[in-house]
Amino acid sequence: MNLFTFKGGVHPPYRKEHAKDSQIEIAAVPDQLVVPLVQHIGAPCAPAVEAGGTVKEGQVIGQSDAFVSAPIHAPVSGKVKRIERALHPLGQKVLSVFIEPDGADEKEYLKPLGDTIDQLSSDDMKKRVMEAGIVGLGGATFPSHVKFSPPKDKPIEVLIINGCECEPYLTADYRLMLEKPGDIILGAQMIGKILGAKEIVVAVEDNKPDAFKKFKESDAGKGIRYVLTHTKYPQGGEKMLIKAVLKREVPSGGLPMDVGVVVSNVGTALAVCEAVRDGKPLIDRVLTITGNGIKKPGNYIAKIGTPVSSIIEQSGGTVGTIGKLIVGGPMMGIAQSSYDVPVIKGTSGILLLQDEKYMKEGHLPCIKCSFCVQVCPTQLLPSRLSILAEAEKWELMEQFGVDDCIECGSCSYVCPSKRPIVQLIKTAKLKVRDIKARENK
Repeated sequence: MNLFTFKGGVHPPYRKEHAKDSQIEIAAVPDQLVVPLVQHIGAPCAPAVEAGGTVKEGQVIGQSDAFVSAPIHAPVSGKVKRIERALHPLGQKVLSVFIEPDGADEKEYLKPLGDTIDQLSSDDMKKRVMEAGIVGLGGATFPSHVKFSPPKDKPIEVLIINGCECEPYLTADYRLMLEKPGDIILGAQMIGKILGAKEIVVAVEDNKPDAFKKFKESDAGKGIRYVLTHTKYPQGGEKMLIKAVLKREVPSGGLPMDVGVVVSNVGTALAVCEAVRDGKPLIDRVLTITGNGIKKPGNYIAKIGTPVSSIIEQSGGTVGTIGKLIVGGPMMGIAQSSYDVPVIKGTSGILLLQDEKYMKEGHLPCIKCSFCVQVCPTQLLPSRLSILAEAEKWELMEQFGVDDCIECGSCSYVCPSKRPIVQLIKTAKLKVRDIKARENK
């Protein structure tokens, strides 16, 4: 079979073996959940409950009138102990709702719409996606109802369901594809109808042949096209996947809809299925806990707001001296300063790595080897961008396409000088946006 791929990228040790054979378990509900009101790209939510009150599982506890936003729901029934700022996985403190579970399991879900695609309207399903607070679960956390609302002058021809999970160590999407392929396919059909897409393509990396086989066995003549992609990082990036599967190139500064495509993660498709068919809001997600610093790597479905420490405890605790705790994977994840950060909608994994000498080594000046240029999947000049960032040449960086960087980390991975290229580029992006905001005032 022809394997689809793209130019650039890297082949890090994938280390999927730690957790790939572990079936999804239900994570224990902790004594207290901390639910941030910032869990998506766009406007943050305001509290919809008050301290001292009670909530039911699925009840709205945070909402915003902004279009680019997504409501937040109570992951359990219980008492709202307080509403205050708490540590977020992105590193800052944000307004959060502290909930003490009562064990009553009282639910306030949305009304189920059913699973007969022909009898479901696109508008009703899109409204349900918004009401359920669904965001992109591949890590970007862009509100899905916004993504599913392209302008009329940009019709969507192809929906790609992303089952690549190219990030090393992580196996949550892989287990979902093995354990719930039918629900993912149903969710893909729902998204396809919302978008009016002419074709649905499911893409899986070729290191997951059993997941690919499960999809094909569950299809039952639904007319979906399944493709195997070459195992390479970052194959799961939207622009890379579109280029690999469809040979279409998203223009600089553009979006997938500019080439008639929408890409949706398998976890997002499952969430859409459960919201439409069952009326279930996005109150939990599947994640992987893995690495050489955890006793029992595995995959869990965890309530939003569960402290990372609770998942670690259920997995047998840590091993050795922990050098890094990362939320996400080793390439695009974010290092944490505390075990108390909560699981949020975008938490795909928890990675614990034992302390190693290389974690303490510093970086050297750029030696202009061009390794980073060779592997950049968006064909940028990462070495030049990092040098400009160190010199604080923010305006010049925009000319070199800094906003087109997808922050995949391939450049940092191959850099012999161990330069923090992605960190420098992230800082530069924020500076460039601040400059633009001041100019537009």
